[in-house]
Amino acid sequence: MDIAVNLRKEGGKKRVKARERKVRSQEVTPITLTRLWWSLRGGKESREGGGGLETVAGLGVGSWPWGGRIPSSTLHRDRRWGWGSWSGGPFRGAPRLSELRPWLGGGTVGAAAGGGGGSTGEGGAAEKGGKMKCSRRVWVLLGSLALVFLTSLFFSVSLRGGVGFNYLEPPGWEESRRVKLVPSYVGAHKLAPPDAPQQKTCACPRCVGDPGVSDWFDENYDPDISPVWTRDNMQLPSDVYYWWVMLQPQFKPHSIQQVLLRLFQVIPGRSPYGSWDPSRCLRCAVVGNSGNLRGAKYGATIDGHNYVMRINLAPTVGYEEDVGSHTTHHFMYPESAKNLAANVSFVLVPFKTLDLVWITSALSTGQIRFTYAPVKQFLRVDKDKVQIFNPAFFKYIHDRWTRHHGRYPSTGMLVLFFALHVCDEVNVFGFGADSRGNWHHYWEQNRYSGEFRKTGVHDADYEAQIIQRLAKAGKITVFPGK
Repeated sequence: MDIAVNLRKEGGKKRVKARERKVRSQEVTPITLTRLWWSLRGGKESREGGGGLETVAGLGVGSWPWGGRIPSSTLHRDRRWGWGSWSGGPFRGAPRLSELRPWLGGGTVGAAAGGGGGSTGEGGAAEKGGKMKCSRRVWVLLGSLALVFLTSLFFSVSLRGGVGFNYLEPPGWEESRRVKLVPSYVGAHKLAPPDAPQQKTCACPRCVGDPGVSDWFDENYDPDISPVWTRDNMQLPSDVYYWWVMLQPQFKPHSIQQVLLRLFQVIPGRSPYGSWDPSRCLRCAVVGNSGNLRGAKYGATIDGHNYVMRINLAPTVGYEEDVGSHTTHHFMYPESAKNLAANVSFVLVPFKTLDLVWITSALSTGQIRFTYAPVKQFLRVDKDKVQIFNPAFFKYIHDRWTRHHGRYPSTGMLVLFFALHVCDEVNVFGFGADSRGNWHHYWEQNRYSGEFRKTGVHDADYEAQIIQRLAKAGKITVFPGK
């Protein structure tokens, strides 16, 4: 009999110890924490009694979930702090949060119980410490946010020069403060008041150099920059030089000073153009190569100008009725160069130092026959009339007028602004598409209407806007063609 009782007691002790080990090893999952929270707050699960840890709320009054009795002092303190009542009410049997702290921290009960009999007091102190730490963190966060707000407020006030807020601004303040890189057409053509005496720079009805006609034109126009590269402006600014040599970076740059000195031993190296003369009316025709010249019959009108400027191939034989036969300036680069009559100025548009070496060779020794394409070994032109397009003037057009649209301006734009700086009156022919929207040369037949519009280098649409704006400002006259 005694043996059986002892066996039952030992078996009961083993089951109790096994239960304690199971409880100590049990980990708290997010779902269990949620249910525990509701049990502490008197939620539905503590009232109904669920599985897992929420069954702790369903234990008898004054008992631990892993067995044993809870001291009365602990029960009394928990009631005083409001964590729930261990006897009666909706929170009946709810465990105290300090006793379950090891569960919330992911540890085991055994680890929490390692403090011995003083664990209860230490738990209360830990609660107070946790609250103090939480309060400090909240205050630090609020203080940081306030500091950031005040800093941003003072910074905005300092930038705006006074106290002001966006939502107090009058309507349309964004538009009034927005910087426009390209001014609109509105107000571009601003005539001088009738009573104010208008300064005349030439004897033509309308002169390119007359100030006060267009603010946009006056702001961008620089009459002091020379379109011709001469001995006097041989030294390029560093920014101009590096921009120019990078137009065709595949070619190794030569010593620019030595190349120019050799070149100016072959050609004059001076500018034939003077300053504005109020008694002069120098009329210039800038003739492009557009197909809108075909059938336009502008030949006689073009030939009636003092200067007639043509570009690249631009044949006249067989097209005299439409494009005229008179030429005073022909703008070309080495790969498009051809022989010219004795009374025509050859204006070289250089894109690299090799072009300068070529023109020196083509007018003397004939050593260069190839750049990136075959070039003329010898060039039959009047050496005294050879001019070199100034790279600084090239960049001036790119910066001030085409505003970096495209890698660099087209040859047509270079010639147009060349004329605007040496002529009193400028008339434009053969630019843009024909009346059917086709882009092609007047001496060629092309299957596709947009064949020459998108080259990947120039921005034809933006350049067309610049020409239109110059016409509205009264600086040029555009003959549309057919």
